[in-house]
This record gives sequence, C-alpha cells and structure tokens, in this order.
Amino acid sequence: MTSACEATTRALPGAAVIELSGEVDGSAAAVLTDAYERAVESSPDNHDTVVLDFAAVDYINSTGIALIVSVLAKARAERRKVVASGLSPHYREIFDITRLSDFIELFPDLDRAVSQLTHPAA
Repeated sequence: MTSACEATTRALPGAAVIELSGEVDGSAAAVLTDAYERAVESSPDNHDTVVLDFAAVDYINSTGIALIVSVLAKARAERRKVVASGLSPHYREIFDITRLSDFIELFPDLDRAVSQLTHPAA
C-alpha cells in the first residue's frame, strides 16, 4: 500500500516548518517544492531557517533523498539553512551514510529543533 506524501507548513518562532507525512519518493516532488515555497513565502519574518519534520514519514527512497538535496540547494541559494527533525534511526543512518547530515543539522524531534533554533547554546 502506497501512502502519498503530504506536507503542511507553519511558521514558528525562528523557523518555517514543513511537516511531511507518508512516503518521500519520486511522486513527492511537487508536494515538497510547493511546501517549501509556501513555508518561506508565508513566513511573516522571512525566516532564514526551514525545518523539515519527518516524524510522520513512513518511507524515503533514493529519489526522495535527491528531492531533499534539491530543497537544500534551493534554500542555500537563498541563504537559508535547512534542518531536519523526527527522522527514524534507520533514516538518520541513511542521512549519515549519504553524508546529507554534513549539510543538514539533525534533531530528534521538532520541539528540540525549534528550541535550539530559538535559544542556541552560548
């Protein structure tokens, strides 16, 4: 059974958040691109950080990783930072193996990501 990727966006103090659910694969391209655009456009403070929250994601394949890299590239071109939260241990390992975690800071959950972004360690 395939679960289409869905995305909701919202602004939190210090970050625009994209909450993903379902499967991040080739069919998620438009969903992820549109969500990124909505997140940065609707952010009242034009946030410099975008959080990709994967807590409700069931599956990410290699095409999904490529989509995440394309969002990262777009954000970096716009001088935005991308961080990720809520990755399962399996997908966190994939981010490490592919070295994606060298470019996207990883947080265990959305609360910790937002807390760290709004109250960075001195």
